[in-house]
Amino acid sequence: MTTVATRLIARLRELGVEDLFGVPADYNLAFLDEVHASELAFVGTCNELGAAYAADGYARLRGAGAVLTTFGVGELSAVNGIGGAYAESVPVVEIVGAPSTRAVDAGLPMHHTMADGDFGRFERLHAEVTCDRVTLTAEHAAEEMDRVLRACWEHKRPVRIALPTDLVHAPAPAPDEPLLPEPPPVPRELVAAFRAEAAKLLAGAVRAAVLADHLVERHGAHEALADLVAAGPLPVAAMNMGKGVVDESAPTFAGMYVGAASAPGTRAVVEQADCLVAVGVLISDGNSGGFTHAFPAGRTIEVGAYETRIGDAVFRDLPMAEALAVLTTIVRESMDRPAFAPPQRPVRARADADPHAPLTQAALGDRFAGFVRTGDVVVAEQGTAFFGVVDTWMPAGVTVVGQVLWSSIGYTLPAALGTCVAAPDRRTLLLIGDGSLQLTAQELGTMARVGAAPVVLVLNNGGYSIERAIHPTDAPYNDIAPWRYTDLPAAFGAGDRAVVRRATTAAELDAALAEADRNRDRLVLIEAVLDPEDYPGRLAAIAAKYRAKTPAVAR
Repeated sequence: MTTVATRLIARLRELGVEDLFGVPADYNLAFLDEVHASELAFVGTCNELGAAYAADGYARLRGAGAVLTTFGVGELSAVNGIGGAYAESVPVVEIVGAPSTRAVDAGLPMHHTMADGDFGRFERLHAEVTCDRVTLTAEHAAEEMDRVLRACWEHKRPVRIALPTDLVHAPAPAPDEPLLPEPPPVPRELVAAFRAEAAKLLAGAVRAAVLADHLVERHGAHEALADLVAAGPLPVAAMNMGKGVVDESAPTFAGMYVGAASAPGTRAVVEQADCLVAVGVLISDGNSGGFTHAFPAGRTIEVGAYETRIGDAVFRDLPMAEALAVLTTIVRESMDRPAFAPPQRPVRARADADPHAPLTQAALGDRFAGFVRTGDVVVAEQGTAFFGVVDTWMPAGVTVVGQVLWSSIGYTLPAALGTCVAAPDRRTLLLIGDGSLQLTAQELGTMARVGAAPVVLVLNNGGYSIERAIHPTDAPYNDIAPWRYTDLPAAFGAGDRAVVRRATTAAELDAALAEADRNRDRLVLIEAVLDPEDYPGRLAAIAAKYRAKTPAVAR
């Protein structure tokens, strides 16, 4: 017999979800029994926030993720992670074990509530951080869950499904059609109108360029984007949130575009284009160098998830991949070949003449660039870690996970747990600052328990260095407790399943990375000791602009 629980599990698997992150609690235990009996694996985390972050990291590789919490206390712990997934367009399904419908109907003062009979406040709270939400009912559970799950997939945003305890085993109709039906064909007249308008800009352009961002990845438009770039061939740059969405090993890669903080060659490709195709772009402070971007006025084609804009013309209900296919045809048939000399790739050179001198950010970045391999998943905390990674030109097939917009400190360690579970055949490389690690360090224990084998590079610079860069001061509020980071895997139960090393020089880092390469089946934690005021070049440039806008602070 199909029940509400088994139907929900089946629908999650249709979205590609094979693992459920969360924390057991009395309101969700009956559902967990059904999960345990199914092909859906449960990954118990140390807290619900870590579970939400892990589901986010998982979804970025698998297309969707899922987190299980309990009513009230559990979902409020997870809500920051759900908010981050909403901000960064990551489809995460939050399943909330809820009090029974009988308790709700009677208005009973149940635990995990405010004892006032209001059982709807947490769903109302989630209205701000989800694209849809529902508390399942006996009469319409099947239709309600399908509607909400389709919204999650279509909008690439989180949803909340509350499952009352007395509905877990309630009968439900088995699915009689796929959760995700075939999309309807795009009207020919819409395609024709878009083609005509786009051809006015593209035909004859000699300095056309492409700028890609994270929504390309979210909406599965990688291949369509690659076809467009190859048709010209067109130079293609990426924004911070879109790090990794284009092949950075290709000769057409023009670098990372971050407004005025871009390399001169990259900036020229984007800002001097006579037609710029901006694909899946989101303008935010962290994505545009503090709003210093400058797109060619009147010569930009803005390709969004489901609509494209060319000046005042808006083409709604035109999916991203379809729009890119039309642009590819125009480029192949009628566009002059662009004049493009790709920016020179960074030349790897040992940054420190003396490998036994204290380790620097420059030496760290140089070593990391040589350590990344095709197929790796690079997870970088938004801080000194991400600013170091953003200028590392990655090999083909590398996925980069960061949180540029939401920038929630501590996100990446649980997110790396999610990427390890989502793609156990790929190597996850996590770069995280010491301050960030201290917020979510306990999920190292979850990594060890599930057999995950990431390389965790802890940047120990004695506190919140990104804050020091933006707002220099001798005040102690950016200092943190001096943990013994190499002791953490053992403390969290990793035992002999972990390798730990501490690097204070470039030579020691070389040795540690070499050992990591020899231990692909074990969790490797490397503590890299850095000067508190040594910043990656991109961060130093952006921080200088922030400091220029704020009052000086006595040092």
